[in-house]
Amino acid sequence: MDEHPPPDGHPAPPTLRVFVALAPPDEAKDELARALRPAYEAHPRLRWNRIEDWHVTLAFLGELPATAVPPLRAALADRAAGRPALRLGLRGSGHFDGRLLWSGIDGDLDGLHRLAADVRALLRTHGLAFRDRPLHPHLTLARARRDDPLGIPASAATLTDFTGRPWWTPRLHLVGSTPVHAPTPLRYRDITSWPLTVPPDRPNSG
Repeated sequence: MDEHPPPDGHPAPPTLRVFVALAPPDEAKDELARALRPAYEAHPRLRWNRIEDWHVTLAFLGELPATAVPPLRAALADRAAGRPALRLGLRGSGHFDGRLLWSGIDGDLDGLHRLAADVRALLRTHGLAFRDRPLHPHLTLARARRDDPLGIPASAATLTDFTGRPWWTPRLHLVGSTPVHAPTPLRYRDITSWPLTVPPDRPNSG
């Protein structure tokens, strides 16, 4: 189990925006980043997510008091123990409402939906309220700036024909960020993550 305390000089905030997620391994993120280079150069005004922040959200809990995190962490640790990894990949791109650019998820989508449903059921048993939106598996790549009435340009969706190499989901992540009204830039960090069980003698990608 990995735990990441706040950086030195930055005490833990009283509340955190929290979600449960999967993340592609580094080699899959690097492959996608290379494919995105033309879009980065052509559309510098978009608010591009950092590669480190790419994730597939399973359940978004919103802003929670920091005191709610330890019991949630313990419950998710139990649920992740021995859980099989999923075989996924990145494919294509699109946007939501012309404001959010995404890359799609391919592979074991049935398993992904089952995992998300299991995580959400666990959250409910612990009395955690959250907006139970339908799962649309994706990686958020960029957002249009609030002052930009044009939104996401059609030419930014350059990954229509992109199909990345498949990979196993290496870990289940509990992720936090500072509240949206905080004076510091929005940055995600792992609160904790747990390994999922990848079949033996199987490479993570390829």
